[in-house]
Amino acid sequence: MVINVVATSYGIAAAAFLLLTALLFTSWRGRLHGKALAIASGLTAAWAAVVAQQAANGIQLSLLSDVLEVLRIAAWTAFLMTVLSPFRRDDGAPVLRVWMRPPLVTALYLVCLSGGLYARWVLRDATDTSYFLFNYVGRVCFAVIGMLLVEQLYRSTPPEERWAVKFACFGIGGLFVYEFYLYSDAMLFHALNAEIWAARGLVNALAVPLIAVSAARNPRWSMEISVSRRVVFHSVTVFGSALYLLLMAAAGYWLRFFGGSWGSVMQVVFLSGALLLLAGILFSGTMRSKLRVMISKNFYSYNYDYREEWLRFTRTLSEQGPGLGERAVQAIANLVESPTGALWLREGSNYIVAARWHQPDAAGVEPAGSAFCRFLEEREWVVDLDELRANPQKYDGLEVPAWLSGLSRAWLVVPLIMHGSLLGFMVVSQPRSRIRLNWEVTDLLKIAGNQAASYLAQQQADKALMVARQFESVNRMSTFIVHDLKNLIFQLSLLVTNADKHRNNPEFQKDMLETLDHSVRKMKLLLHKLNSGDSLEGVAPLMLDKLLEQAVALKRGFEPQPTLELVDRNLSLMANWGRLERVLGHLIQNAIDATGREGRVTIRLNRRGDNAVIEVIDTGAGMSAEFIRDRLFKPFETTKSAGMGIGVFESREYVQELGGSMEVQSRPGEGSTFTITLPLAGERAARLQDEHQEESA
Repeated sequence: MVINVVATSYGIAAAAFLLLTALLFTSWRGRLHGKALAIASGLTAAWAAVVAQQAANGIQLSLLSDVLEVLRIAAWTAFLMTVLSPFRRDDGAPVLRVWMRPPLVTALYLVCLSGGLYARWVLRDATDTSYFLFNYVGRVCFAVIGMLLVEQLYRSTPPEERWAVKFACFGIGGLFVYEFYLYSDAMLFHALNAEIWAARGLVNALAVPLIAVSAARNPRWSMEISVSRRVVFHSVTVFGSALYLLLMAAAGYWLRFFGGSWGSVMQVVFLSGALLLLAGILFSGTMRSKLRVMISKNFYSYNYDYREEWLRFTRTLSEQGPGLGERAVQAIANLVESPTGALWLREGSNYIVAARWHQPDAAGVEPAGSAFCRFLEEREWVVDLDELRANPQKYDGLEVPAWLSGLSRAWLVVPLIMHGSLLGFMVVSQPRSRIRLNWEVTDLLKIAGNQAASYLAQQQADKALMVARQFESVNRMSTFIVHDLKNLIFQLSLLVTNADKHRNNPEFQKDMLETLDHSVRKMKLLLHKLNSGDSLEGVAPLMLDKLLEQAVALKRGFEPQPTLELVDRNLSLMANWGRLERVLGHLIQNAIDATGREGRVTIRLNRRGDNAVIEVIDTGAGMSAEFIRDRLFKPFETTKSAGMGIGVFESREYVQELGGSMEVQSRPGEGSTFTITLPLAGERAARLQDEHQEESA
């Protein structure tokens, strides 16, 4: 029975220290402290494993276990001296006294090791003085040295840093205290106590979680045990729930056993109430918040898992849909376990409420030039309202605005800084669990505020761009309408100019009536577009030769009169009659304007494969290659004194919209040729059908 207890006790210790050693070595970053701690933990695991294996085989002690026992105590002592070696007293002297210096302690350990091994395995006489001196007194002395080193470590550590080493001091100090207790008892009775010896393995195992917590807290040891906070949170929740259910089950059994005739009923009612209470606790935001804060304070060197927090923060801000302001408040409030908050953004000369998150009473307007806003913009501080009321001198006497004082449970004001300017600010309420507002929390809130400001500024820029595009669309439509009106007015002015000369000419009268009818119809169409906002420019089949005949007929009153050459007739297109006629009319008019009275303007139509080709040829002034490349197809670029510079741009845009192309060949003094290539109706309809089938597949 005793053998089984010893094997189990030391086996648990071996497993615990082996796990700690694995964690230390996987997270070690090359620093001496971490290496020394890992070696001490590994030697302890090896020693406990050897003792457990020997106990299982019925062996109490061996030379190997004895050597490992002395080495593990030496390793823990060496670790403590390694940690203590940089510390200095107020007068600059080392904390380690002369008799604690590593060379002397190492020499003493070697003497103890060799003397103890000689006494136990050579003399083998428990009554011999050497045996007693080296085997018991020496180990008690080194236990005392270890306890003194632990005491020096805790006392030499600055008070603000003791939270990082106190658990290691408890754990390692416990190892030395138990060694002192074991060998002091052996000194009194000249023999090891079997029960104390058996319990030593479990006592050593209890030190593992304490050492692990300090290793995770102390960055100088470079242990960085990176257990996910989420895993720890859920593990604590599961184990706590299991423990709670076990206690409730035991209480229910007690009620049933001692409750008499009401025992079974009381047990069922008690267990049902216990389950409801557990569900309430598990789904309580306040309890979950307190548990997260407790885990962060006691198991980690930083309050936040920054990777998880930043992923959650970014994910909240990046969700699709409206309500970015509300999501931004939620993301920042969650960082400090706050249940409510509100957002103020600048509009004109004031900051007004732009979003609320579970805080319906958020209201108030703050002038942009107020002392409160200037303070937020210049200092970029996170304002603790409780601290501001209690100690206004810290904030240079800043006064809380009246509307802010009226907000229920208001706690923090987080500025949203964008390029050095105050975009807005957030007000979050008191947290569910008590959170100490230190540098880490304020720095995180400031960075999160800057990130939220960038998202909100991007949203404002997108809205402004959308409005600008709407205005641009209206302006562009207005520009094209004005351009069409200008052409119509030019045609009507030409009729008025020639009326006195040709009023009795029947051909002139006929052309005048056709031009007036065409102008009236186009102006009605433009008015309808302005009133309804519809384009009314649907695509339909049209005969290209008829369209060209009308476009040329409308230019008969100009000189030189354009001539039409229909090499191929009956060519059908899918286009809007009005827009294509406007495109061709503009190109013809440009050719007339660029050509003198003695020149020629020719419009030619022919077929080239599956395309219709329209050429507008003039013998006018021509254009340079640089002008064609840099200015011809640019909007609002023109060489005419009364021109708007959008005709050629609109013409090419519509030709490309129809699936065609426009090319220009010109030289200064030799005229120009505009070549328009458009797909014929049958081929274009078939191609559109093929593209639709490919997209469906």
